[in-house]
Amino acid sequence: MEPGRAETIGSAVERSGRYRWSIVALLFMATVINYVDRQMIGVLKPTLSADLGWTETDYANVIFFFQMAYAIGYLGFGRLVDVIGARMGYAVAFVIWQLAHIAHGGAYSVTQFAMARFGLGIGEAGNFPAGIKAVTEWFPAKERAFAIGVFNAGANIGAIITPLAIPVLTITYGWRMAFVVTGVVSFVWLIAWLAIYRRPREHKKVTGAELAWIEQDPADTGTAIGWRRIATRRETWAYALGKFFIDPIWWFFLFWLPGYLGDRYDLDLLSFGPPLVAIYLLSDLGSVAGGWMSSRLIARGRTVNFARKSTMLVCAFAVTPVLFAQSIDNLWVAVLVIGIATAAHQAFSANLYTLPSDLFPRAAVGSVIGIGGTVGAIGGMMMAKYAGFVLDGIGSYAPLFYVAGSAYFLALGAVHILSPRLERVATV
Repeated sequence: MEPGRAETIGSAVERSGRYRWSIVALLFMATVINYVDRQMIGVLKPTLSADLGWTETDYANVIFFFQMAYAIGYLGFGRLVDVIGARMGYAVAFVIWQLAHIAHGGAYSVTQFAMARFGLGIGEAGNFPAGIKAVTEWFPAKERAFAIGVFNAGANIGAIITPLAIPVLTITYGWRMAFVVTGVVSFVWLIAWLAIYRRPREHKKVTGAELAWIEQDPADTGTAIGWRRIATRRETWAYALGKFFIDPIWWFFLFWLPGYLGDRYDLDLLSFGPPLVAIYLLSDLGSVAGGWMSSRLIARGRTVNFARKSTMLVCAFAVTPVLFAQSIDNLWVAVLVIGIATAAHQAFSANLYTLPSDLFPRAAVGSVIGIGGTVGAIGGMMMAKYAGFVLDGIGSYAPLFYVAGSAYFLALGAVHILSPRLERVATV
């Protein structure tokens, strides 16, 4: 599209409305729910360990089965949303994960808890393939990183809500009812999603000017046929290996950070809430800022390759101080260092999530995201086992922070080696 025409359409969108951001709001809320459900086990770890008699290895095994299911589910939902679309794909995933979440309230053993987490992992794996598919349908390439950053920020809001709300629910009603109540209430979102979501051309509230803005990118020239052809592309593995290196770090922060703060700084179920809130508020800023930074660079005429990779490089450097987190005696200094690291992770992740839509035809995006999510979850399984081994063996989080501080350089290196120019794949 010619620059002059793009500016004209952009002005028209300003006058006619921005309904596509309502879709982002729905995706944001779903991601909030996703992360409340996901992080509850981390916040409740001391309570569950005391009530059910878990060791660090028992806890790691429960996380391992969640990760295994997430790996399986990500691959399946990546393909499913390409076949049945974002609307129904998201609905199926949501129902599965909420029923599994509620089932946690009836678990009495490590095995039963692992089974409930397995079901949760299958369903929650659909969140990002469906969400990114929706963004690909509703946004032009120049806005996708920012849109993904905004809805991905729901992860941090969920992580903020959880340590504030769940301890209160647990103390008032018990941890079992905390799972049931949060699961039942969340079904309100599903009603809204099914009522509101349609593709842009099928939606009555999208104006002609906004539709032209959404569809300004050149039409896709290729189609995705199956995983075999997608899996042989270097570009697929640029994304997948990036996920392999960084996803385990986020799982570590999500599932082990409450326990770390409790052990290192003698905090309990109520008192570790404010430090976690501060960390995830910083993460929220990072998620939006990372998408904004690369989108801004593209708007100023820099290439997608330069914009994405330079932003990710800045993020990789911002994580490195977390190498020394274990040796920090002051709680709030540690919170700042870890918060900057989690913010950098989310900024890095927002840009990495855009690569499938940057590189592949629209019909292949869900499948590429599914493959990457599966590879990332396999990395998470390895991290879970490693964390259980380290914490039961030597009782120190330092080796885990060492892994966290170096992972982002490895991820960016993998992306650059496999896709040095981020050139779009014409055919799959």
